[in-house]
Amino acid sequence: MESLLEFQENILRQIKNDFRRYLHSQINWKQRMIGIKGPRGAGKTTLMLQHLKFDLGAPPEALYITADHNWFYNHTLLDVANDWYKQGGKILFIDEVHKYPKWSVELKNIYDGLPEMQIIFSASSALEIYRGEADLSRRVMTYLLAGLSFREFLIFTRGMSFEAINIEDINNNNQSISRMITENFRPLPAFRKYLEVGYLPVIAEGEDTYLMKLKQLINTIVDVDLAYIASYNPGTAIKVKKLLGVIAESVPFKPNIASLARKMDLSRDSVYQYIYQLRDARLLNTLSSEGKGVSTLQKPDKIFLENTNLAFALREKPETGNVRETFVLNQLINAGLDVSSPVEGDFITNGLTIEVGGKGKNTNQVKHLDNYIIASDNTETGTGNKTPVWLFGFLY
Repeated sequence: MESLLEFQENILRQIKNDFRRYLHSQINWKQRMIGIKGPRGAGKTTLMLQHLKFDLGAPPEALYITADHNWFYNHTLLDVANDWYKQGGKILFIDEVHKYPKWSVELKNIYDGLPEMQIIFSASSALEIYRGEADLSRRVMTYLLAGLSFREFLIFTRGMSFEAINIEDINNNNQSISRMITENFRPLPAFRKYLEVGYLPVIAEGEDTYLMKLKQLINTIVDVDLAYIASYNPGTAIKVKKLLGVIAESVPFKPNIASLARKMDLSRDSVYQYIYQLRDARLLNTLSSEGKGVSTLQKPDKIFLENTNLAFALREKPETGNVRETFVLNQLINAGLDVSSPVEGDFITNGLTIEVGGKGKNTNQVKHLDNYIIASDNTETGTGNKTPVWLFGFLY
């Protein structure tokens, strides 16, 4: 136990409080069991440790552990929880719980057997928390931490402070909001930077190495996280990465499942399975028509990369139109909105049709609709039904 306490102290020394992710204020920290999911590099560990150090004051009854610590070579999570409880422990933070083989069973045992202990854990976004070996659905409150919004990127890298807006603000007040934001700030250069290298907090370690680190994260997600969660073998991981590469070459990708299956020597069911596993791992976003289900055996209408940085990591020169569509869809989904593929336009959410285009994009395709907006690139301020694309980056 002493080695775990020493590990915690070493980790806490590195944690600063100069930037908090949007999710921090949305979490009900009083829940007995809290699960924080999200892609690698999004800041789940920092979020938990900031709560431990600055909100709780690093109290003696709180312990932070990581599930891949060598302590677990010959100890169990339940052992740690019981020992910690006997020493007066009341809060247990568990990082990367998906790396522990019997995570769901032991979390259930800790929750039921130690009713005075709070458990806060992080996990890969691909982990199906409610479908583990033990039923945690009545016990855990789960939150998803996405990558940085454009708004957060400006706070994180430039110290600029802006309030989040909602989709109704973009639809009804985009002109006044964009004018207020751009009064003393030219957003387009920063926005172009964000699209390429601004989605994950690792940007703080330098722009020059960002895409290289992102490629390493992609490999780790497939080779390690999905290998743990979906029992991939090395051959499976290679096929999944090949599928990701095929999709990246032509996003937005309109999938022909039969063709993909033949090309990759896979069954149709395997192709569907890998697509949705990559979506759950936050490497892809899928888009379906309104009213269409999201079964893992149902073909999505379009497949996008999850964020624009992936386009720059996986392709030498991503197409501009695809990048801005990827950005808008990403920010809408991360803001918690339900997004579908409309008959006309690019996206529809909350009854609002969104058509994404360049600065000269006209309204011909959607002007006959009752409720629409043009998301216009290379534009600083909005005019009428035209809003700057970058403003969607203020949704969370």
